[in-house]
Amino acid sequence: MAIHNAVAEQVFGTMGTICWTGQLIPQVWKSWREKATNGLSHWLVLLWGISGTFLGVYAFLQRLNVPLMIQPQLFSFLCFISWGQCQYYGEKRARAVAFLMTVSVMAFFGGLEAILVVTIRPMHDKGNHVPTNFFGILAAVLISAALLPQYWEIYRLKEVVGISILFISIDMIGGVFNDLSLIFKKEFDAIAAASYTLVVVLDGVVLVSALILNPRARRRRRAERAVLEAASLQISSVTSRSASRPDGCLGMDTLAVNSPTSRPRANSRLSMRSLTVSPTIMQEEGRHIPQQPNRKP
Repeated sequence: MAIHNAVAEQVFGTMGTICWTGQLIPQVWKSWREKATNGLSHWLVLLWGISGTFLGVYAFLQRLNVPLMIQPQLFSFLCFISWGQCQYYGEKRARAVAFLMTVSVMAFFGGLEAILVVTIRPMHDKGNHVPTNFFGILAAVLISAALLPQYWEIYRLKEVVGISILFISIDMIGGVFNDLSLIFKKEFDAIAAASYTLVVVLDGVVLVSALILNPRARRRRRAERAVLEAASLQISSVTSRSASRPDGCLGMDTLAVNSPTSRPRANSRLSMRSLTVSPTIMQEEGRHIPQQPNRKP
């Protein structure tokens, strides 16, 4: 049962709004700074932006506190900005195309929210809450479904990359504050609470995955780097022996050591994997990886 306290309701609602307003700023900044969105599912931010539209409809019709009504609007705006970055950096679309796509999506869903609020308000005021509850539940479903593509990215890459951990952390904290705001509301709103609680739980899965998978990925890259360095030393050794010969050829002793009969064939040559440098390792060593724009029309 809710414990009515108007001051606590507004305070926690405001704190939740601040978190959910600023949560995506680290993600937008990260994508802009790195000029890449690898590892960030564009479906995540798109579906979250759409869910904010329906959550906004629900918040206005239910007359939640003002911070909780403003919150979905800012949340959707930043989600669509991040989605536009995915189109530009990730999908390699032209800047103008990505900009027009982003503005069009914002305008469409902003207009849709306004139309839904105006058309459903009379029914809601007459006691028919079915449409209102439908959009509240739809928002919760979209918030949950949006993280499924991100989970796939984590599974595919075997680590959490591309998505800002600070963004996920702030998002989860904002969900907690929103739930606390509803607890102090005069009438507890179970549907809104379900939406916020799902955010907390699903964000928690991403954070736990980062704590478990990212250290493993770092160890894996260190092992790959060690193999690469060993391969480089072996090649340098063979090259130096060849250069020391007057005729520039390997001596019989070197050929004997590397001949198939002297040791198993599997150990006589380097595997292609040992000679392959992953982009992550090259980035960590400060090497430049040329990128081809290859923008889509």
